[in-house]
Amino acid sequence: MPAQFLINLFIAFLWMLFNDEDELKFSTFFAGYLVGAVIVFLMHRFFGEQFYLKRFYALIKLIIIFNSELLQSSVIVLKQILSPKITFKPGIFKYETQLRGEWEVPALALLLTLTPGSVVMEVTPEGNMFYIHAMDVEESKENLLRSLAKFEKAIMEVTR
Repeated sequence: MPAQFLINLFIAFLWMLFNDEDELKFSTFFAGYLVGAVIVFLMHRFFGEQFYLKRFYALIKLIIIFNSELLQSSVIVLKQILSPKITFKPGIFKYETQLRGEWEVPALALLLTLTPGSVVMEVTPEGNMFYIHAMDVEESKENLLRSLAKFEKAIMEVTR
């Protein structure tokens, strides 16, 4: 991955040096970067890895998914808080994840904790189970499981 990015930067720098005679311009560098991205894309199979901008796209997608889930869960929590009668029942449930590694499990735990209405209380030492406290287990558990599945899929796209 880093090799592809460095080659792309090298191509962009060479493009800028060959095209700008008087002064170096960012627009020429950007055009060279785009040309370099096309060249690296055409040659990425020789690196034995996926194209590096695919992972960047997956990261942007993860950020959009997180913002969407953040907004949806905020609306749900606001409805529960502003309702005249308090009817929610907090609780704890166990969730088994498919994620592994030093980056994937904490990323999922942090994304879930940052969304309102849920908190990851504990991660098992093996790193495959979460104990999650939900503000309303009966109603929001299904939404939470849906969010967890989306987060897991997006995290796997970024890290694998």
